[in-house]
Amino acid sequence: MPRKEDTLADRLRALADQRKRENPELDAAYQRMIDRLDDAAALAPVAGDPMPDFLLPDEEGRLVSLGEQLRHGPLVVSMNRGHWCSYCRMELCSFVDIAPELAGLGANVISVIPEKRLYAQRLKSDYGITFPILSDIDNAYALSLGLMVWVGEEIRDRFLKSGVDISTFQGNDGWFLPVPATFVVAGNGLIVDRFVDPDFRRRMPEERIFKALSGKQVG
Repeated sequence: MPRKEDTLADRLRALADQRKRENPELDAAYQRMIDRLDDAAALAPVAGDPMPDFLLPDEEGRLVSLGEQLRHGPLVVSMNRGHWCSYCRMELCSFVDIAPELAGLGANVISVIPEKRLYAQRLKSDYGITFPILSDIDNAYALSLGLMVWVGEEIRDRFLKSGVDISTFQGNDGWFLPVPATFVVAGNGLIVDRFVDPDFRRRMPEERIFKALSGKQVG
């Protein structure tokens, strides 16, 4: 289990505080975007719903389906913004750290990003990711989950000025991203718990994932 003083939430909070100190104007722009997307989680599936199926290519080009993954046991599905997102990388590295505990509960992990195969490969190799990273081109799967959102002109312009060109990574000019989300899916395909938050700086706590997988009551 992760140490209480070194949880994913602690690390994410420290990163957010650092970024706010370094660039308060960008942090304020992020907050305006988050406020605009406040109800973005309303349409996403909830606990008790079947997890919508997918058939997406992994970083090696192999097609991966939800049903195939569930044959091996419960699944943690992590919807991430892309290889460029520090918060997503931190979350995925956390999954690598807790992989033995997840395996002990019979669970596997996948990440879904709206980027081309090259960037999925880069994310996996650069950060030692040990589970599949699937490419959701044009955010089609995110849309089916009710999680696709437009970043807005302000964030697009700031990203471009800082050298982050999402259109290059995704292969389209839409400037859409998924709301970061984590779904814990039982072997029967039903969602046990979920965490959906337009504030990309917050992610599902590890302890909550363990509780969902072990069948304990979650809040």
